Amino acid sequence: MSRNYTNGEAYKWYQEMISQPENFPFSFTYGEKQYNGFDAAEMKLTGTHTRTEAKKVSTDLTFLLEDTLEITLKTAFYPGYGAAEWTVWFENAGNENSKVLTDLKSELTFEGEKPVLKGILGDHRNDYHPYAIDLTEMPVQFYTDSGRATHINFPYFNLEYGNGGVMLAIGWAGTWKADFVCEENVTTYTAKSVNNLCTYLKPGEQIRTALFVRAPYQVRNEHYATNYWRSWFIECNLPPYDNKGRELEPFATCFLAYDTGRPNSDGSISEGYDSWRPSMEKMLSEGIKADFRWFDAGWYVAPDGHSPVSDWWGTVGTWELDPVKWPGKTFLESTDFARANGMKTLMWFEPERVTDPDNLAANYGYKKEWAIVREGYRNIANNIGDPECLAWTTERVCKTLRENKVEMYREDNNSNPADLWQYLDGREGEMRLGITECKFIMGHYKMWDDIIACTLSFGGCGFVDSCASGGGRNDLESMRRGVPLLRSDADRTSTSLRLSMTTAFNKWIPFCGANTREKAGQVNAKGASDPYIWRVSYLPVLNIESQYVYDPTQNFDMVRFGLQEWRKVAPFLLKDFYVLTPWHTERDKSNFTALSYYDEEVGKGVILAFRMEECGLENLKVKLPFAKADKEYVFTDEDTKAVESCNGNVLTKSGITFNLPQKRMARLIWVEEK
Repeated sequence: MSRNYTNGEAYKWYQEMISQPENFPFSFTYGEKQYNGFDAAEMKLTGTHTRTEAKKVSTDLTFLLEDTLEITLKTAFYPGYGAAEWTVWFENAGNENSKVLTDLKSELTFEGEKPVLKGILGDHRNDYHPYAIDLTEMPVQFYTDSGRATHINFPYFNLEYGNGGVMLAIGWAGTWKADFVCEENVTTYTAKSVNNLCTYLKPGEQIRTALFVRAPYQVRNEHYATNYWRSWFIECNLPPYDNKGRELEPFATCFLAYDTGRPNSDGSISEGYDSWRPSMEKMLSEGIKADFRWFDAGWYVAPDGHSPVSDWWGTVGTWELDPVKWPGKTFLESTDFARANGMKTLMWFEPERVTDPDNLAANYGYKKEWAIVREGYRNIANNIGDPECLAWTTERVCKTLRENKVEMYREDNNSNPADLWQYLDGREGEMRLGITECKFIMGHYKMWDDIIACTLSFGGCGFVDSCASGGGRNDLESMRRGVPLLRSDADRTSTSLRLSMTTAFNKWIPFCGANTREKAGQVNAKGASDPYIWRVSYLPVLNIESQYVYDPTQNFDMVRFGLQEWRKVAPFLLKDFYVLTPWHTERDKSNFTALSYYDEEVGKGVILAFRMEECGLENLKVKLPFAKADKEYVFTDEDTKAVESCNGNVLTKSGITFNLPQKRMARLIWVEEK
């Protein structure tokens, strides 16, 4: 399958939109008038700025509407892929409140027969289930209104039509909406961020839209579309690894919180100054060395100064190490020890939420007006949309990172903030709906940028770990700053769920991780581990969860097996991805699952085939879409070292058969073009 993704028609479309901005596919209402595109007859073009970078060309156009509303259209085009993107910024440059701004939306049309919309749903109750919708039969709308962008629904879409298709994305970490309607072979796509936005802007106030992406492709083939998207995502969107500009590569983490022997609420609060050294020394003595030591929740002192025993959730906000758990410089000693032994550290924070604002104000310089408190609500949002609150929060986080030389920032968010955003909108008065969300999400992106700059300043990571109760913040704009070390909290449970998610989620977000055990529940300390579980868990991030000291039954040979084999597989995990069997739900254990990662440039790859627990068949036959008809391919079994070969024409038309004689069996097969 050709890997030439350049697209002359896409470039022509982009150039026409830039040169004729009155036709740009964006509209809004200002005051009582709707504006379609950016028409010079209605608004003055005051600036054009174009810059060429290694992988994209960017053009910003600035307009002035009614002499006071400054509008900046920020665009980019990726010549190697034909992908275009844009955001629109609005700023009140006048001395009085602006008119009301509402109904900001991007609207695109695509003409072609048999339009089918494909994609996946979001995390939590939908567990990334895929869908395929014939748009000639029904229109469809997707939206999220919780404030966590990728729970429930997912703002990435594959629209197939005619002889090709287009990949679409909405990059916004708050609320969003997408509509698809087809009439007479013309499909109209409408995308919005900040649902129900209807606000005036105060003097000097600025807001922006989501990042909108249009990435057309020319071959109506889902494998082609998947790898077109993955390739663009990896090459043009992944953040750098460090301040040396190294590209992000697969890495392994180890989670030590379950290894203390202390009772706790969920394993996230049990680490202390007296527990890390035995665990690390035992791990290293067994030849098990991850790239990062995972330091999770519960390390901070409560706002009233007490040391929480188990309530990690209800005591956030200080972002100061608990001196009972971590007296003096003991935490720095632990990160120094990790570095001396070739490991970095990642550290958990949750800055969008606070608890006990009275004591935060009394003891830590917090201002109570920064807390969004609503009677009857358990959650209290920390209003990082307020510049002063944002600066306070960012500096407290960065101070802890700097003083302890923590290389990676991990962010969680265990609440749905949208209701509190809207509540604060109402407190501002009429015609301010959506303003809190706009400022909050813009502040959040800035906070991540500043935290990344902080970690880079002392040799840490150029990215963050994105988590919001699992997979709540995996929008594209966030993914340019972070990666999901856990694509879902539920991914800490069964292998059937893990396979279900891999064959759906990994088509869209290539760099992600899961757990490496099979457990009855998300936060159980112990769980099963065997080759089947390890192979199910091979993703670009390998999260090793083990009890190095307190589990006398720990099988270190199995941990070594998984880590060592994953390192062999890891170079292929960001290459082309092929799902070779039909998708199954997280509860279905009666099928085969097979997938492949293949590097077309070197002609090598790996196939992972799984006979699940209740599958009654022994033989699995799969076709290999990447095979070339005129080539011969050699297959080598990792376990038995058995070798067989097959012609590419056979592999693409009739397929190859793999035997899995036992239930709950995994085969890892290397494939190489002769």
